[in-house]
Amino acid sequence: MAHLHDSGRRSLLKTSLIAGGLSAGGLLSIDAFAQGKARINMQLGWIVGVNQIGEVVAKRLGFYEQEGIDFAIQPGGPNIDGVAIVASGRYELGQVSSSPSVMLAVSQGLPIKCFAVGAQKHPFTFFSLAKNPVRKPADLVGKRVGLPSTAAVLLRALLAKNKIPEKEVKVVTIGADMSPLLTGQVDVVTGWLTSTTALKVLGPERVDLTLWDSGVKLYALPYYASTKTLETQPKVIEAFLRATARGWQHVKANRDEAVDLLVKEYPNLKREDERVAVDVMLEYSFGGLAQTQGWGAMDAAVWQEQISMYAELGQFTARTPKVEDVLWLDGLKASAAARTKA
Repeated sequence: MAHLHDSGRRSLLKTSLIAGGLSAGGLLSIDAFAQGKARINMQLGWIVGVNQIGEVVAKRLGFYEQEGIDFAIQPGGPNIDGVAIVASGRYELGQVSSSPSVMLAVSQGLPIKCFAVGAQKHPFTFFSLAKNPVRKPADLVGKRVGLPSTAAVLLRALLAKNKIPEKEVKVVTIGADMSPLLTGQVDVVTGWLTSTTALKVLGPERVDLTLWDSGVKLYALPYYASTKTLETQPKVIEAFLRATARGWQHVKANRDEAVDLLVKEYPNLKREDERVAVDVMLEYSFGGLAQTQGWGAMDAAVWQEQISMYAELGQFTARTPKVEDVLWLDGLKASAAARTKA
């Protein structure tokens, strides 16, 4: 996985050391180490934030380096199709916000599989205010729900799961801004419980109904790689999982320091907001299955439930994928001891 610039750097290193009076024979170990470094670019679906704090800490504290990995995060955005980039082999692995993205890509024949998840439950939530609350799915009947167009399928899944006809709920397409709830344009807005900066405006009267508690059990922040990478570089993925789990464990034990490192790496982030967000995020990172099986763990049965639900909703325009086409569990099995360390 060494890139061309690595070989250029090696020959330059060799030349400079020889010029310094060392024989080429003495360079073997340096050269072998340089060749042995695995380059990992992690393509995101969106911009970097608290969701990647474990990776940032692992990078800054040298955990990736200790595993022989040269690690970099590649931010995403509205015009970047991260799944296609990783499927094409341009970058080694990726992380996307929600598990359906992986299922739908596999359904359409893209050669990728999920090998770990960053959030044991999806933080997607329906927010309302105490004066007109939505505390359970049935409370959505007759309400105006503001959500981005990309989240429409999540609302459809919730309604289907709870046998609520779609015509009973009025959908209003909005952006990420929560203010339409405050101005009375809508009765409900949606977002992630980890988005503490955006949620601050709703104040203490906020009422939360999570997607997971509504019966739609989706994973968030799945990590994925091309099937070729998983088949040819399994040891690199295992090393990535060990280093990343170590990063997240360090965050859990050293929250203030971790937020300082995140803000040093990404100065556009607000420290006080990220400090609140990290506590919320860690509940998702280390809750559920991760409590017993370590950071990154996932359950094939939950994936099967997701696939079946999306098939019932008619979301797979091509074939319905089999669970073994969507998952690669070997890396989690091989890194289990390192990931379950406290």
